[in-house]
Amino acid sequence: MKIDRVTIHRVSLPFASSFSHSLRNRTCVNNIIVEIIAHGGQIKGYGEGAPRSYVTGETPAGVIQSITGLLDEDSFPRELNEVSQIWRFVDSVTDKKEHNVAICALEMALLDTLGKYQHTHILEYFPHDYYTSQISYGAALPLASTDKIRDMCRLAQKMQMTKLKLKLGKVFSQNESMLKVIRSQFGKAYDLKVDVNGVWDRQIADRHVDLIKEYDVKVVEQPMAPGDPDIGAFAHEIKKNGIKLMADESACTLKETQAATQEGCYDMMNIRLSKCGGFRNSLKIIDYLRKHRIPFQIGCQLGESGLLSAAGRVLSLLCKDARYYDGSYDEFLLQENITTENVTFGLRGEAGPLEAPGLGVEVSDKNLKRLSEDSVFL
Repeated sequence: MKIDRVTIHRVSLPFASSFSHSLRNRTCVNNIIVEIIAHGGQIKGYGEGAPRSYVTGETPAGVIQSITGLLDEDSFPRELNEVSQIWRFVDSVTDKKEHNVAICALEMALLDTLGKYQHTHILEYFPHDYYTSQISYGAALPLASTDKIRDMCRLAQKMQMTKLKLKLGKVFSQNESMLKVIRSQFGKAYDLKVDVNGVWDRQIADRHVDLIKEYDVKVVEQPMAPGDPDIGAFAHEIKKNGIKLMADESACTLKETQAATQEGCYDMMNIRLSKCGGFRNSLKIIDYLRKHRIPFQIGCQLGESGLLSAAGRVLSLLCKDARYYDGSYDEFLLQENITTENVTFGLRGEAGPLEAPGLGVEVSDKNLKRLSEDSVFL
């Protein structure tokens, strides 16, 4: 199968309402969509990357530039006939996190293209040693007013979801108020993670120790910025109480993951396709974590379209041993999507495989064109 053309779209995906965390208050996101036209125009494959400068340092413009350079690599499979060509291509390019979003989008588009050509779902391109036919996603709660947190807790209860992830910020009183609302709505019938996005310093972190214990937080995700020398002392404090410390921005590559685990502060990892450089690189990290018996979760980037949601579903189903699953929030978060299929999870957060070839979803040409701010044809 010959690849005829590659188009890179920078899309703006509007949210149904704003979603805040400690670093951003967003009403929309800018993602990168890679479109591959192949087999004389008969096949269209798509991939997506979600550049977030505070995660891998990548910007939309930088991702477009990176993809353009990757297409010039000798290992890029212009004649694509088997999945091993995709793995050789990914293995041959840089393992630096500054290109992870670009690699994710391009790898995903190649897999989707090949799967559609071979009438095969991309699940079949991976080992099934840890496969499961159903997973349960958790609910995501933003850094928000108590009224909004209460409304979202009620929605989670309506969906019969008790696994929760709450975004925390720097202000102790606001964090305490949000946790009180969760306790008032759920009692103690919840499994709660908090995500700080690295904005705490030692003083703020220490002040939150008792609060974290009081509200039965199970996992604290990335409380301080990568490389903060005070993380060790905070880790010691919360681990005394059986609370796990999960790395996110501190572990975007296999090398960073190895360093984070060997330092002994983090004892759990958040694996996200766009952050970690796609399936090939994410699964290398997961294999390392499995070998060393380190728990992990399959996460997502805020504002993924149905493409990354479908890809995240694949990775999740390949990881029955993941501690948590985040993602497939499409219907609850996005005002508009680029996929014709609704990839949102169902009651209790339950979700299974998508059955169509490739990623299992189709892209609406009309929506892609309308939501694209600019496109590069290569």
